[in-house]
Amino acid sequence: MFERRRSKQIKIGDVLIGGDNPIAVQSMLNVEAHDIEGNIRQAQQLEKAGCRIIRLAVPDKEAVKTVYELKKNISVPVVADIHFDYKLALLSADAGADKIRINPGNIGSDDRVKAVVDKCVQKNIPIRIGVNSGSLEKDILAKYGAPVPKALAESAMYHVRLLEKFDFSDIVISLKSSNVNYMVEAYEIIAHECSYPLHLGVTETGTERMGTIKSSIGIGSLLVHGIGDTIRVSLTADPIREVYAGNDILKSIGLKNDSPYLISCPTCGRTKIDIISLANEVEERLRGCKKGIKVAVMGCIVNGPGEAREADIGIAGGDGCGLIFKKGEILRKVPENKLVDELMEEIEKL
Repeated sequence: MFERRRSKQIKIGDVLIGGDNPIAVQSMLNVEAHDIEGNIRQAQQLEKAGCRIIRLAVPDKEAVKTVYELKKNISVPVVADIHFDYKLALLSADAGADKIRINPGNIGSDDRVKAVVDKCVQKNIPIRIGVNSGSLEKDILAKYGAPVPKALAESAMYHVRLLEKFDFSDIVISLKSSNVNYMVEAYEIIAHECSYPLHLGVTETGTERMGTIKSSIGIGSLLVHGIGDTIRVSLTADPIREVYAGNDILKSIGLKNDSPYLISCPTCGRTKIDIISLANEVEERLRGCKKGIKVAVMGCIVNGPGEAREADIGIAGGDGCGLIFKKGEILRKVPENKLVDELMEEIEKL
């Protein structure tokens, strides 16, 4: 296992990030900010799917009510996302927000920054500095000519110094770009310039398919080099898909072991069973399972108990039927239409 960057531990509600704590998967609500019931419903779905931190856009005072109501109806931490109006940060903190996300440089004078810092100190909540390629300061953009990695890192450290000036250090940093290469390099730079925990993400990634690919490359390449303390997969899709993708990224590199890890073969001319449908059904039925097991869905005997012998439990296809196997040992032969049900029964026994 790779060595993680040593970062400062930060407490967000009941969730600890940084240090040796597990990488926390985040998402952001996309229901209209004033729709309290809709936001509660979506937040509860995200929590059930494995989201450990939930963010809400707070564009005005009316939306602060949603922060308050969310805190009464979910158990995971709530982050208030603030732009420009520092008073919304103060109101959100009073409403129970567990973290404030701002760009200190775009909320005005030092007095306003200090007001937010003082409120966060009073409420014992951290601040996430959110820098992205579209929000760079004019002087930094002029200096570099484009939102290149060094520009993103310099902007982040400028915001850090604004907070540190008022003796505030409960800071989380994100530097997001839609350019995967820029995003990776920017985080590599900032990782060597400070010890604050890092929130990883590629922004404006696109639809679920391409967004998942870009996020997996950007987030995954940093995580395998020990960089990153919390992640968000940003997709133009239902936020629950972001949570699934985030958890799957962590599972694929061994950073999440409290839920099933599915392996399945790509199929070939030997396959005589509908392995694609079987794999999709198993994946969906494993949602919510909290066992750290490896489950295999294989197309034939060649790739079944043999190649997948390291799986805790699995199925291998035949001609209208299949095998249930455990650690490479065949348990029994089962008709195709009962394969998934019997597989799930065996998983229950583990």
